[in-house]
Amino acid sequence: MRAHCELTGHPEPEVFHMNEGHAGFLGLERVREYMKSGALTFDQALEATRAGTVFTTHTPVSAGIDRFPRELVERHFAKESPVEGLPLDRVLQLGVEDYAGGDPAVFNMAVMGMRLAQRVNGVSSLHGAVSRGMFQGLWPGFDTAEVPITSVTNGVHARTWVAEEAQDLAQRIVPDSAEFTRPEGWRKITGASEAELWEMRRILRERLVITARARLRDSWRQRGASEAELGWIDDVLDADVLTVGFARRVPSYKRLTLMLRDRARLKAMLTDPERPLQIVIAGKAHPADEGGKRLIQEIVRFTDDPEVRHRIVFLPDYDMALARSLVQGCDVWLNNPLRPLEACGTSGMKSALNGGLNLSIRDGWWEEWFDGSNGWAIPTAEEVGDPDRRDALEATALHDMFEEQVIPLFYDQDERGLPKRWLEMVKHTLVSLGPKVLATRMVQDYVARLYQGAADSSRLLTGDGMAGARELTAWKQRVRRSWNDVRIEHVEVGGVEDPPQVGGELEVLATVSLGDLDPKDVCVHAAVGRVAPSEHLVDPAFVGLVAVGGAGSDGAPARYSGTIPLERAGSCGYTVRVMPKHPLLADPAEMGLLALPDPPGGMGDGVVLR
Repeated sequence: MRAHCELTGHPEPEVFHMNEGHAGFLGLERVREYMKSGALTFDQALEATRAGTVFTTHTPVSAGIDRFPRELVERHFAKESPVEGLPLDRVLQLGVEDYAGGDPAVFNMAVMGMRLAQRVNGVSSLHGAVSRGMFQGLWPGFDTAEVPITSVTNGVHARTWVAEEAQDLAQRIVPDSAEFTRPEGWRKITGASEAELWEMRRILRERLVITARARLRDSWRQRGASEAELGWIDDVLDADVLTVGFARRVPSYKRLTLMLRDRARLKAMLTDPERPLQIVIAGKAHPADEGGKRLIQEIVRFTDDPEVRHRIVFLPDYDMALARSLVQGCDVWLNNPLRPLEACGTSGMKSALNGGLNLSIRDGWWEEWFDGSNGWAIPTAEEVGDPDRRDALEATALHDMFEEQVIPLFYDQDERGLPKRWLEMVKHTLVSLGPKVLATRMVQDYVARLYQGAADSSRLLTGDGMAGARELTAWKQRVRRSWNDVRIEHVEVGGVEDPPQVGGELEVLATVSLGDLDPKDVCVHAAVGRVAPSEHLVDPAFVGLVAVGGAGSDGAPARYSGTIPLERAGSCGYTVRVMPKHPLLADPAEMGLLALPDPPGGMGDGVVLR
């Protein structure tokens, strides 16, 4: 990396962003460089690397994580090149699943990425929450909500995906493109005449029809059909019919064939003589995904039916050009994954920027940005344990929404042929989603939430001859050696009225033995919340306690005190916990160390609030 910067004349970067585990070995190379150029130990180089590294996980599906046999990684890294200077045992330790439920025989690339990065994120708010659950084992003892994995929701590059007609219309109304980073700019777009907006949508729909016919013809020729057999393709799809787009990779959780659960009902919507529906489907399966291939075969058999093939088509060879045509030309973007297995799903964002509406399970980005008026949310039955019954329920809900909401709204047109309520929904979609789904917003979020902090941390650790990296490494080693001696010896409470009242305060005094550590090495929190049957607190509120009376000197136990506001009625419990604290840590949970009362999770006697 340093050599590349010298050759190109670019300044050496401070922050390195690893997207998914595929990029994990970037971190190892940086460790190697720091060891070589800075005369650092492996641990010191690891801290310097982590400080300036952001790791993004992109999948909430365990099968999507790169996991290799440990022996395979060992065989490659045991060679002298290209990892000279890196201790093999430490490399293997970075990817080991040495936590409850893990498999020590595999090397997990995502786990390695998280251990090489001080800042980790998912790609939507819901995906961040799912990721905290998936990787909780790396931070044992902490509640899922406290696992230090945040989220930055994906965005899309508008100029790549928005049709020229839409861009021209927007530029005529709002000449300064910078205004589109704010809702105000998008509100001006709503000043476009409904007739002009509807005509633009018809142009894009017609272009999709032309593209679909050409690709469908090519597909049938590849299947061996002669030109004389393909005259029917000239009548496939209609530029004036409600058009639904569905395109993606085809793993089973995307549920390509959910719409086929009630084929008679779907066929009736496709062939309705007054208010027909048409669907353009595109996708591809991984070469090794036999299940995905079977799903494609099932959808192709349905689309080959002469009764419906003019209203539903499957287009193979899904590529970026076809994706662009689809997101621009469809009126509705359909997405029906098994919640919460969609990390983000940006195709619907691209459709929205072109005036399309989303019809989706509330998963990925749609979970946080659906507002009840910018599209439709398919009800989910994720609480149903039987997968077949769940699919049946959600397929029924999907068909209900088409029949009762989507189709009537599209065809409810005035004397000028304008679906006014539909166009109102399109305008609201542009205003509510436009500023959010842009890649510029995403980059700004990364800078504010992750890159700036990583740059600051990197400067602190790598400046002054790597003094910060050496200091933090020595401190962590000292804390880990002494942590087994950290104990919460006694907790007492006072100040509670009899009976306790909501709005009062709970005074907490804790006595903590720190072993060889100093009070400045730790932070002590008191927590209060409802008590689960497992004796753990549910949604606890935390308050920092402060050391009192010069406690902790000469090995004597330290005393901490503070007050917890009582804000919830009903019975609740309280506890105290201890975590490492250092100004160079990005998060108190970073080291995965936590001291709780004995037994773990043990609550105080509890209080009942009136």
